[in-house]
Parts: sequence; C-alpha cells; structure tokens
Amino acid sequence: MAEPKKKKGNKPSASKPARENDLFAGDDVADELDSEEVVETNGDAPSLTTHPHASGPLGRMMDDNFLQYASYVICERAIPSLVDGFKPVQRRIMHALFEKDDGRFIKVANVVGHTMQYHPHGDASIGDALVTLTNKGYLIEGQGNFGNIFTGNAAAAPRYIECRLTELARREVFNKDLTEFIPSYDGRNKEPVVLPTKLPLLLMLGAEGIAVGLSTRILPHNFVELIEAQICIMQKKPFEVFPDFPQGGLMDTRGMVDGNGSARVRACIDTKRAGALVINELPAATTTESLITGIEEAIRKHNLPIKSISDFTAETVEIELTLNAGADPAATVKALYAYTGCETTVSSHIVVIHKGHPVEMTVPDILRENTRQLEETLQLELMHRRDQLGEEINAKTLVEIFVEERIYKRIEECKTAEAVRQAVLEGFEPFKKRLRRPITDEDVEMLLGIRIRRISRFDLEKNHRDIEKLLEELATVEKNLASLRRYVISYLRGLLKTYGKDYPRHTKITSFDQVKIKELAAGEFDIAYDRESGYLGYQTEGEALLACSRYDKLLLVWSDGRYKVIKPPEKLFVDKDMIYCAVADRDHVFTMAYKHDLFVFLKRFTFGGSITDRDYRCAADPATVLLFEEGTPKDIFVKYKPSKRQRIHQQHFNPEDVAVKGVKAMGNHMTGKAISKIATTQPRWWKEDEASPRGRFS
Repeated sequence: MAEPKKKKGNKPSASKPARENDLFAGDDVADELDSEEVVETNGDAPSLTTHPHASGPLGRMMDDNFLQYASYVICERAIPSLVDGFKPVQRRIMHALFEKDDGRFIKVANVVGHTMQYHPHGDASIGDALVTLTNKGYLIEGQGNFGNIFTGNAAAAPRYIECRLTELARREVFNKDLTEFIPSYDGRNKEPVVLPTKLPLLLMLGAEGIAVGLSTRILPHNFVELIEAQICIMQKKPFEVFPDFPQGGLMDTRGMVDGNGSARVRACIDTKRAGALVINELPAATTTESLITGIEEAIRKHNLPIKSISDFTAETVEIELTLNAGADPAATVKALYAYTGCETTVSSHIVVIHKGHPVEMTVPDILRENTRQLEETLQLELMHRRDQLGEEINAKTLVEIFVEERIYKRIEECKTAEAVRQAVLEGFEPFKKRLRRPITDEDVEMLLGIRIRRISRFDLEKNHRDIEKLLEELATVEKNLASLRRYVISYLRGLLKTYGKDYPRHTKITSFDQVKIKELAAGEFDIAYDRESGYLGYQTEGEALLACSRYDKLLLVWSDGRYKVIKPPEKLFVDKDMIYCAVADRDHVFTMAYKHDLFVFLKRFTFGGSITDRDYRCAADPATVLLFEEGTPKDIFVKYKPSKRQRIHQQHFNPEDVAVKGVKAMGNHMTGKAISKIATTQPRWWKEDEASPRGRFS
C-alpha cells in the first residue's frame, strides 16, 4: 500500500526561518500554524483534517502547562491529603501556629502574616481557612468573634481576633523528629510535606473542594466514634461510623454506603410550647437566615399556618414560630419538612490525595489507612525514644566514669588537642563494657565541656538513680515495641479518656419517612366546572368536580375525541362539550365507545404519557364519543334507532372481550347501526321481554 501523500502548506521563507520555540516568529510561521494538512489515501476521500498546532510547539506548551496547572490545583490546593487530612493551606497554618506557639493567644493577623512565608496565595485564603479550622473546634481555639455557624454571620477582621493551638493539636499532631521538610515556594524557609498526626483528622474535620475535573466532599465525623472504630480495627472487629454535624439535627443514613452516598437531615422542632413551634437544632449546611427565608416563602406559597417568626439564636439555636389559632402543630411540622430547608439532603463523595495521586475511597478504607499510619507513627516514636534513652544513659555513664575515675586529670599535662583526645580515649579503655557504644569525638567534646563546678559537686547516687529511671523507661519502651498492637490500643483508649468528654455527638441518628408533598398538599385546590360558560378551575364557580394539589395534573376529554393534560388552572375556558376531568393517571384503564364515519367502535385503553398543554386525540377524527368511563364495566346496554326491516332493536355487549391497548388504537368494531341510547347499567328503557342477543366485536 502506497504511503499517503501530504499537500504542502505554506512554508516559512528563507529570510525568516521558523524557530521551534519562538512564539513571536514572523507572519509566515503564523500562517503555517493556522494552515491545515489533509491526508490522502489511495483514491479515497480525504480522511482526517488535522491542525498542526495541536501537536506543534505551541500546542505542546499549552498541553504541558494545562497538565501542570491541573496537577497543582488537585494536589496543592483543593484536595486534602489522606496522611494528615489537611489541604496545603491548612497544613501551613498549623505549622505556622506551632512555630509561634507559647501557650498564649496570638493575633490572627500575625498568624496569617507568618503563614504567608509558606503559602503563596495571599492573606484572604489563609484567614478564611483559619476561621474555618477554628470553627471545627478540634485543633484551634479562638478568642473573639469567629463568626457563627448557626446564623452564618462572618468573623471579625484578623486584627481583632486571636487564636492558639488546642491541647489536642499540640500533643497529637506535631513531632519535629518525624517530620519531613521541603523548601517553601520562595526557597527561604522549610515547610512540612505532611504533619505526623496521630488522629484521623480527614474524617474528623471533613472537607470540600473543587479541582480540575474532579471534586470532593467528605462529611465530618465524631471524634469519639472514630477512635472507637480504630480500636475495633486493631482488634479486628466490625465497626460502623456515621457523619456528625456541629449544627446538630436528625439524620437518616439509609442512603449511605461506607460513607459515600447521601443522607437526609432534619431540624429538631419542639412542639411542647403552647401555640408555637421552636426550632432548636439545624440541619447541616443550613443557617438560621436561610431557614427563615425559606419558611417565609413557604408561608406565602403554601399557606403555612404561621403567624410570626422570632429568631432568638445566639450561642444556641432558637427560632420560635407562632402558629395561627387552631393550627395543628403536627401537620405544620410535616409541612415545614416538606416545603422548607428544615429537611435537606447532604451527599458525600470522597476523593483524597494518596501517594501523590487523587483516589476515591470509602470511610472504612480511610480509617484502616489512618490506623495503619498511627501504628507506624507510634512505632517510629518508640524507636526514636529508645534511641534517645540509650544516648542519655550512655551520656550519664560517660560523665560518671569521667568524674569518678578522675579521667579529667589525664589531660592536665597534654599540650595539643589530639593529645587531650587520646588521653580521654585511653582513660575510658578499661571501662568499655559499661558503655552502650564506642566513644565518638562528640562524646569527647561533651566531656571536655563539663565545668569544674559540676565535677566538684557531682552526686554519684543521684546519677545512679537517674540512670535507673532511664533504664526503667527504656524497658517499658522495649516492651511496647514488642507488643505494638496492645500499645496502640492503649494509646487510643488514653485519647478517649483524656478528650472524649469534650466531643459529644451533636447529630442524632434515626430513620424517618420522607414527607410526600403530594399527600401533604392533597385537597389544596377544589376544581369546579361551569357548564354554561365553559370555564374550569379552582377560582371558578360551578359544579364541584374534584380536589387536587398544585403537584397534580388534570386529564380533560372532549366529546369529539380530543384530550389534553394540564396543570390545575385558576380559570380556564374549556368549552361546553368537555365530558371528563380527573387527576391524570397514565396507567389507568378507560372504556370508550365512539362513532367514526358510519360505524361505532369500542376500545379499552390507557392514556400513557403526554406533554402538558398539548392537544391529542383518543378517537379518529371525525368522531363522536358515545360512552366514556373509567375502568371496565361489566355490561354495555345499547338501544338502536328504529329502521326498516330491523329485527334487533336492543343488544348488550361484554367489554371484557376487548383487549386493553394504547390510546392511539382504533378499537374493535361494535356495530354499524345507529345507536339511540347506551348505558353501562341496565336502564329503564331496557325491555326484558324483547330479544337482545349478545353483541360480538370484530
């Protein structure tokens, strides 16, 4: 097969050579970038038209830059890390607070300024993230106006408020010896890659973020329940945890599977106060302001029997709804759940950064990984402490030998530094077995730095006691390393004992049936029909037809075979020949007899789906509907008009002989005679003594 030929495009002139990476080359290069190349095959039509800039230097540059930008937004801004649960800005705030921590409150403006050494995106994002972390209640303690999660009020300016690390954060989140540092964005400082936290912060804090091509939403969970679940993981027992929101409320989690999915949350509404309802807990992602706005709108649209709304919210939620006289509190509560933000749905879709990549995970997966990290961190801490204790014991032993054996006397006659060093090493030679490792130059420098006052006042007994305490602690560390699983469980139980009482569950887990708005609004409108004027609607005076809600749709049928589905109207002209009006049900079976041309047809059918306010036909045009009824009558009685040589004057039919079909079906042929009267129950005009054979359909 011959190779495809390419049509030549405009080439750059010899006087203006195109440079591969020159974005500002001459017009000839621009023409080449804008030209198209058509690939031809053996006489076939041109295959694919390609644009060179899709694979040229500019295209490659755009692709590379976009990928770098997308990767940066995903990993460095929007999506939290699985290891410590922080987004980069949160981690930098915590690191800055730890560097400045002295136990006292610090101006938030100072913390923001210090964090800007590590975070390149300005003070606004840092301040907002710090306020959000503070309002979570676990890691940062605030003093001053940090806003109100119940009312939605914003925090005061950073110069007016103060913060500091909580005791939980100070003890359980940081460890300089186990932290890996990298240069900050400008290379002037060092910032942590991740913090060696021993808490499941990702699920404690929750997170939301939108990146390039993906988003995450992790709901917050209760501290105590997460720690208990980690204990179950260490003991290889089953566990289950559910979200917990600081606003409180009620939650139905039947729509969630392993932490992903959706949960329905409700406000707590107290009905005990006479003549009023009191909302004292909010659903998640709701504020008193948005809730009151929704209630006011529902009062206007749905006539909720609420006279007035009073908001007494401060440190706790208290919204009082005064009811109209005679209003039913239980029915009003249902209406509030149906029409307002008193019931909402919150969804969870967990995406985290794990090993440098965004991955989807479940809550059990996250907890197991956090527990594995906790076990690894505690093991590293124990190993580091073991090494520290060994060094302390060795140092105290060195000092003891150096003083008690008067090795310092050997250096009095030495004239060079090397001679001093050699004298110390020779002095320790007989005591090597008492040391935990060989003597280093650092040890010699430490010994030579001992002051004469310390030598003269050296207390051998106290030194022995100190070494004994260090040995006891070392034995404990070795024991914990040998039974690491037991140590991790003991550590988790210690967390519960120390901090558990400070973090009770706020959201109550329960199950509740969804309020069906149609059932709640049933009977909202009374539809009437004025046959003389031809008007239909709930603002029309006339014959009462039915009660319905604003969520229903009405089916209208006319005597000429037309039908239409409409929303409940206030007042609509439907003419005087309407024969049927009811709430539309696409699967309901109807029976209809109609005349078309010279013949009468009978059909049983369902209307199926239809578009609102569009005209349809249930009988071929032209048609005259003789009978239209819901369901299937047992019999149909027919009386024919008198005609010459007519032997049968009345007849009955069984409509069950006709199959149920769609609305567009013609139906079965019933008769060619002219019908005078038709009924579905035996009428007075029916003559028992007259021959009335059973009719047959064709």
